[in-house]
Amino acid sequence: MKIRVYYEDTDAGAIVYHTKYINFCERARSDLFFKKNLSPHSEDGYFVVTSLNASFISSAKFGDLLEVTTKVKEIKKASCILEQEIFLEGSTKAIFKLQVTLAYVNNGKIKKIPPHIAQLLGEYL
Repeated sequence: MKIRVYYEDTDAGAIVYHTKYINFCERARSDLFFKKNLSPHSEDGYFVVTSLNASFISSAKFGDLLEVTTKVKEIKKASCILEQEIFLEGSTKAIFKLQVTLAYVNNGKIKKIPPHIAQLLGEYL
């Protein structure tokens, strides 16, 4: 997914705020569903973040075009682990890396990932 860095994403020095990288990754995760005309949140349930490990490698600046990639590393019955990376457009070196564990829940209780969602995630293994 491509994301443009806007002024609202930066500090006074035009450098992207560190928390914005996590926001960009969240958008890209949601976009996996939107590409298939699905919603990441439904009556069946939704994913919540249970843990994350972020590596801030380099900075992006106002006006940069970023590419966010998402790979599924593991799918379990009620959770999955994703690896996401952010690149400056045209670069092969990541400026940010995130490993995030997501649990599938409904009404505050852990629930088995529905087959159609597991299938969608499987496309990104």
